[in-house]
Amino acid sequence: MIPAAGPGVALCLPAKLALRGRRGAIDTRAVERCCAVVELRQYTLHPGARDTLIRLFDEHFVEGQERCGMRVIGQFRDLDDPDRFVWLRGFADMESRTRALEAFYGGPVWKEHGPAANTTMVDHTDVLLLRPVTGTAGFRFDPRRRPEPEGRVVAGGVVIATVDHLSGPPAPDAGAALGDAHEAAVLARLVTEPARNAFVRLPVREDANVLVTFLSYATAGAYHPSPIIGPGVHHRDHLRLEPTRRSYLRHAPSRLPSGERAG
Repeated sequence: MIPAAGPGVALCLPAKLALRGRRGAIDTRAVERCCAVVELRQYTLHPGARDTLIRLFDEHFVEGQERCGMRVIGQFRDLDDPDRFVWLRGFADMESRTRALEAFYGGPVWKEHGPAANTTMVDHTDVLLLRPVTGTAGFRFDPRRRPEPEGRVVAGGVVIATVDHLSGPPAPDAGAALGDAHEAAVLARLVTEPARNAFVRLPVREDANVLVTFLSYATAGAYHPSPIIGPGVHHRDHLRLEPTRRSYLRHAPSRLPSGERAG
């Protein structure tokens, strides 16, 4: 399961300061692009436990993690597996990732609600550590667009993650031409982050060499996977993800501006 709290960690920031830089101003760079390091986390849950974990996550683990210096990019129901919960979180770099994870998993929010979350899980180790293909291929992030805890429920469409398993390191132009990636729907293109995972209490997959493209559609039926895959790809997985009510990443709010490419 996910680790218990440990001693000697940094304190998390108050909510209103979490987005501020050294001089107290809003960090507009964080609003525009997120993030240099991204975790794609897929959890296998006990039968019938997914709604319990989603409730805990949406109520306690969104702002709770962001106050510790990370971005909760999106959380989802896997449409093809009722016992699978998928989510994304991002970090400025590998060093800040370690600090943020130490702060959160050693802090009061996880101490109070972590045990209940852990009881829903069978496995939490299917984790891909990723980075944007290019400096402009990452997620756009504006936390003001995330649905509020008490806000009205807004349909989030479907997010598709196509995971291309590569036979070798990705080429510099990885993802430049993919059969599934209609540019209007592309949210981000990420590849495996090769840096060592310094937060060993939360393992990541060390056997992976992937290119992951995130797409958004209004409905699951609007997505039609292409049988064509690029050179050097030996296998492709498709994740059809339904955003939870508080997921930032969803169809309409997270689309790229007209004419802008993700990679």
